Amino acid sequence: MNFRAKAVFQAALAAVLISSGSAAVAADDDIGIFETIHGSSLSFAETAAAVESGLRASGLTLHAVHEVRVPDNAQQARVYVLTSPEYMAAAAGESPRTISAQILRVAVYTFGEELKTFVNMANPRAHAMVYYVDSDDYDGMLNAAGTAAQTIRDAISAVPGESLSIQQAPRRSEKHYQKFKGDGPARMMAKFREFEKSQRQIGEAAAADFADTVSRVSEKLTASTAGDAEDESGLELVTQIPVGENAVYFGVTSPYIESKMVGINSRFRSDGKSEAAPYPGVDHVTALPTEVLVIREGDETLVLHYGQMWRMQLYFWDSGYRAFTTNVGVPSAIFGAIEGVLEED
Repeated sequence: MNFRAKAVFQAALAAVLISSGSAAVAADDDIGIFETIHGSSLSFAETAAAVESGLRASGLTLHAVHEVRVPDNAQQARVYVLTSPEYMAAAAGESPRTISAQILRVAVYTFGEELKTFVNMANPRAHAMVYYVDSDDYDGMLNAAGTAAQTIRDAISAVPGESLSIQQAPRRSEKHYQKFKGDGPARMMAKFREFEKSQRQIGEAAAADFADTVSRVSEKLTASTAGDAEDESGLELVTQIPVGENAVYFGVTSPYIESKMVGINSRFRSDGKSEAAPYPGVDHVTALPTEVLVIREGDETLVLHYGQMWRMQLYFWDSGYRAFTTNVGVPSAIFGAIEGVLEED
């Protein structure tokens, strides 16, 4: 059975097991995978300029700025991809498989009836709970992630408007993040895999070939051309970030990925949706970019990417279970696009 057929079968089986809609969020599941950190009183362009200026002056390293293609150009969204030198130093002894936690993302986007501009971030502490659960210094890594988060908040605090601290859906408990393998009955759609087993191998080489492998992956991603929002093939390379001596992170996207992520998350939501702003899912764009990892582990160099059903549940579970079953082919299409680019001769 191929990957797409398996996904369809798993979705159908999960639909039998769930009684209605998406699983309810328990009252103590209050840690958002995203956090809204500022409501701006400026225009989108003015806010974006002020945020970028603050980030550049913060001591964080700004690697990329990406304009997200919102369907119909109805709203605006921009993502900033960053790392924290202090956080990276704290993680120097951690497994190279955990580097996704080190990639920080901030977004500026327009939202709601009045198209006001907001700023949010991919919550560093929530990500640390996922990736550093087996660390011998778990508490230290959570503290380092919290410090990185506060650095981001401080960097944009001078932007005119209101500082906020809103945990955005999907929200979960720390215990849930620590063993994250999906949500509710939909865990079977992610094959009950935690993050490490969700890192799907697409290539391998000897440890001595790490640099050559990084170069080959970089060349393939740079040469790839993505189609339009209806074309699932091809990718765009947003950024390439060395993380220590044994890992490189490649952030990738495409119009198809962006259209699906924003559109699907917006379809069944009512909060923030209006005629002027029909896509409240722009508040989830700090899920971008998606990842390809090259790591050196033991005597091997591995090229990895994520099972997209696992990843989409992590970031988009609040879209509702109906959204997952209606769009069950999307994760496998993104998965296939990544493998298609990297497996090309």
